[in-house]
Order: sequence, then C-alpha cells, then structure tokens
Amino acid sequence: MRVNLIIVGRDKKEEVTMAWSDDVIQKVWEKGRVVEGNDKNTWRKDECGAWIGRQEYGNRQSQYGWEIDHISPGNGDQLSNLRPLQWENNVDKSDGRLKCNVTASGKGNVKR
Repeated sequence: MRVNLIIVGRDKKEEVTMAWSDDVIQKVWEKGRVVEGNDKNTWRKDECGAWIGRQEYGNRQSQYGWEIDHISPGNGDQLSNLRPLQWENNVDKSDGRLKCNVTASGKGNVKR
C-alpha cells in the first residue's frame, strides 16, 4: 500500500510517499521504548530518548511526531532494520548517522 502525504516542515512543504502498511507501522511503533507510568499504546520514546505519540505518526507539525527510519540505509525494509524516530531526529540523520538532536525533557521534547 502506498499513500502520498503532504508534509509541511519548518521551511517548506514536501510530498512524501509512505510505503508502510498499518501492520508495519504498528510493529515499528512497538519497537519504541516503553516508559513506566505512561500508556504504552499512546506514548513511547525513540532511540534518542525523545517522546513520540502513536497518533502523531508522520506529523511534522508535532513535537511528538515520528517516522519510520532505516537503521542501516540500503539494507532493506525488513522489520529488523526499521525503528521509530522522532521526526526531527530522522531528518537530522540525512547523512546516515544518528545525531539525537532532540531528546525528552519532562513530558516534552527539546533540542540539544
């Protein structure tokens, strides 16, 4: 299933083709870190420690928005190579290296 989304970023609007099924999106979500005291179906943290919200998938207007990242670009779309990342952490990974410029502070996210 392919879905074209219009994503409005900080400086521009871009069209992104999302090729993920609802099942894959859910399985990647489940790879996020569960935080005690929070509903695991609603809130998790990405590998950088940034909060992500389940309903915020693909939302670049939300500090809790997240996207599916390839851990090793070019190594395929298998679930073992996918992880949830807060959208700014994913964008900042454009050179292939995870920088973790966004992390949690209390119940919100902050730039380092």
